[in-house]
Amino acid sequence: MSDTITSRLARRLAQLRAERGLTLDQLASASGVSRAALSRLEKAEVSPTAEVLGKLCTAYGLTMSRLLAMVEESVTPLVPRDAQAVWQDAGFTRRVVSPGSAALAAEVLECRLEPATRIAYDAAPVPGLEHHLVLLSGRLQVTLEGQAHDLMPGDALRYRLSGGSCFETPSDEGARYMLVLVTP
Repeated sequence: MSDTITSRLARRLAQLRAERGLTLDQLASASGVSRAALSRLEKAEVSPTAEVLGKLCTAYGLTMSRLLAMVEESVTPLVPRDAQAVWQDAGFTRRVVSPGSAALAAEVLECRLEPATRIAYDAAPVPGLEHHLVLLSGRLQVTLEGQAHDLMPGDALRYRLSGGSCFETPSDEGARYMLVLVTP
């Protein structure tokens, strides 16, 4: 297996499952991801979508950024732009500007959603995780546990997430935002 982000992610997902003593069937039940899909992910036969990663992170109690930081080869104080991990999936781009680490409580993400994009998560990956979202450009509707918030450029949305969330852009305009996650 070559050492790509997909192969490193596959190894880390297999390690997480093994560390927790879970079978593929148990993880499938806990995450809502099929046993077959989990097996293919752990063998690096496919790259996971943001939705699948979100479900796995929820099952493991991790943020997606923390999981992606775990597959980075090293952590240094300076993170040049060209060294920042980028994840893309169906109208969604997520750049880990400042990855989380055991020594730091926060991580910073730059996110872009194309027009007419909807990303929904059934549950918080880490209940009570502190979020600070600043919309840089475009328009974005963020629904937190059933409460919709319409954001315009410059607006900030601060919250601790315990339940589901949804990020949605209108059909005529995308959104670019910064998201700071602070581990409790």
